[in-house]
Amino acid sequence: MRADSDQPINIVGAGLAGALLGVTFMRHGCGAIRLWDRRPDPRRTRMERGRSINLALAARGIRALEHAGVMEKVRPLLIPMRGRMIHDRSGSATLQPYGQREHEVIYSIGRGELNRVLIEEAARHQDVTIRFNQTCLGADPGQNALRFRNEVSGAEYNVELTPTIGTDGAGSALRNSLLAAKHLSVREDWLDHDYKELTIPPVDGRPALDLNALHIWPRGGFMLIALPNVDLSFTATLFLARHGPRSFDALPDSQAVLDFFCEEFPDTVPLIPNLTTEFQAHPSGQLATVHAAPWQVGGQVMLLGDAAHAIVPFHGQGMNAAFEDCVELDALLDEAEDWPSLFAEFERARRPNTEAIAQMALENYTEMRDTVLDPGFVRKKALSLELERRFPDRFIPRYAMVMFHPEIAYARALERGTIQAQILSELDREDGKTDFALAARLINERLPALGRA
Repeated sequence: MRADSDQPINIVGAGLAGALLGVTFMRHGCGAIRLWDRRPDPRRTRMERGRSINLALAARGIRALEHAGVMEKVRPLLIPMRGRMIHDRSGSATLQPYGQREHEVIYSIGRGELNRVLIEEAARHQDVTIRFNQTCLGADPGQNALRFRNEVSGAEYNVELTPTIGTDGAGSALRNSLLAAKHLSVREDWLDHDYKELTIPPVDGRPALDLNALHIWPRGGFMLIALPNVDLSFTATLFLARHGPRSFDALPDSQAVLDFFCEEFPDTVPLIPNLTTEFQAHPSGQLATVHAAPWQVGGQVMLLGDAAHAIVPFHGQGMNAAFEDCVELDALLDEAEDWPSLFAEFERARRPNTEAIAQMALENYTEMRDTVLDPGFVRKKALSLELERRFPDRFIPRYAMVMFHPEIAYARALERGTIQAQILSELDREDGKTDFALAARLINERLPALGRA
């Protein structure tokens, strides 16, 4: 399908997914593309507070950036993280590698810097128009109208709706307008844990922690994590229940915050010099999984990325899944006859995978905060890596399938991961003596070689 150059494609939201989609469509030769965003131009302003500063870029996101031809511009912004550095209560730290091959790392990247690169790349092309300070007020499919308000002049106006792709994030105004008009249904499963970001600055020009790891302080029911930045600082994020004896509610003042950190994360207190000031000043963010159905209305408007399927951040796949959406949609363009068939086929093909990663993200939260220090977990992780070495065409740990193997769909990773977890349970022994003959039989019986159905 070739878009009519006289019929601009609207992309509502010039954040990460929207900007990348604009670049991807432009490279495909889709004609005129209009990007709309409620924010001021982020190339000229500081990023808004309340959104996560750091993101984890993995193989699926890298593939999408390569597909769009921007990976080389992104590469200088990346910090490789080779594993989880687990900090226990005694203050000791142990690295749990993500994989066992040199390329099996994930990358910390700043949201604002990445967004600027993508917007600059989109703006480079004459067929792409980006309009900032334009708040989407909603869509009216019946009138084929997309409504905006200019935040500078206050004027409200309409543009032609068809075709429009909504990439305006988890709180999507476009999705909410379609919900209000009963064009779709939405379920938002809110996590009862919030998050707050803090800063670990460099010390005497050196990083305060190992720069090439994602740091986790798991405490059973809650956790602190820290991701590196290119300026050698770390962005630390506390994930904690909203209510209860161990919660944000239980930290009403600076003394309570300091006492909590001294008890739970004593080794971090000297590393966060503005702990109580930042804790009081920075907002608490909320987390939810969004389930929208359908994602599209009559071939006129479609939701993509977080607007369609926002997930919690604990598998580091929200951005990667949205970027993978862009690749998958682009791959369907040439086969589709029109916008209705394109939008419908995209949803049909993509929904099982986004549902799978939403489930795995929730499960990974439990793993990160509760089980990474459990001896049984550590033992099974070591066994899973050994089974991968012995049976590389059949057994790949679920985490590795998600993070390092974009050729394996999320839904397939979830399915095979469930089978592998059962195999690990049957093989696991406290003395570490594995029956590899039994392992070979179970794996060959239950796991088809990768590449076969």
